[in-house]
Amino acid sequence: MVFKDSISGQILLKQYVRQETNRQYLLGIEEIARRGIRIQAVICDGRKGLFQLFEKHVPVQMCNFHQVAIVRRYLTKNPKMQASKELWELALLLATTDKASFEGALMDWFTKWESFLYERKRDALGKSRYVHKKLRSAYRSLKTNLPWLFTWYDHMELNIPNTTNAIDGYFAGLKNKLRNHNGLAVPRKKKFIDEFLKA
Repeated sequence: MVFKDSISGQILLKQYVRQETNRQYLLGIEEIARRGIRIQAVICDGRKGLFQLFEKHVPVQMCNFHQVAIVRRYLTKNPKMQASKELWELALLLATTDKASFEGALMDWFTKWESFLYERKRDALGKSRYVHKKLRSAYRSLKTNLPWLFTWYDHMELNIPNTTNAIDGYFAGLKNKLRNHNGLAVPRKKKFIDEFLKA
C-alpha cells in the first residue's frame, strides 16, 4: 500500500500488506499524521466503506476515472440501449464538468428513464425481477457515489485532484519493471520495489 502526496509527488508511506483493508488504510493515515504531516484531503478509489471512514477527518474525493470504470463494467463502452448510451455519455463527462451540471444531468436522465429502470418481468420460476439490472446498477453507482465525486469542486482552495492518476501511473511503471524481473524471490522483489519508490 502506498500513500502519495499529490502536491509534492512524494511517497509519504509504503506498507507491505497481505491484503488491502479499510483498517490498513486508516492505520496508514494515522501513521502519516503521527509523523507530523497535515492531511488536507484524501483521494481514493471506490472501495466500500473508505469514504465514510475518512470523511470524519478530512474531505474525501472519489477518483472520477474509477467511477467511469465502474459504469463501463456495467454498460460496456458500446451500450446498445438508448438509456444506457445516454448514461455512458453522461459518465464520460464526469471528469470535465462541474457539480451542478452533472447533478442536474443525472437527475434529468433519471426522470426520463425512470419507468424504464423499474420495468420488471417474471422469470421461469414466476419470480418478478428487474429487466435492466446492469443499467440500474450503473445508475445506482453514480447516485450513491455522488457526494464524493465533486469534493474537489466543493474545496477548490485545497486544489484536490479529481483522479488517482498520479499514483496509478506510478504503479503502472512499477508493474512494467517487475514484469521484466519475473522470477525474483519475495525479499528481492521487495528490495526492488523499495528502490523504485525512492527514485
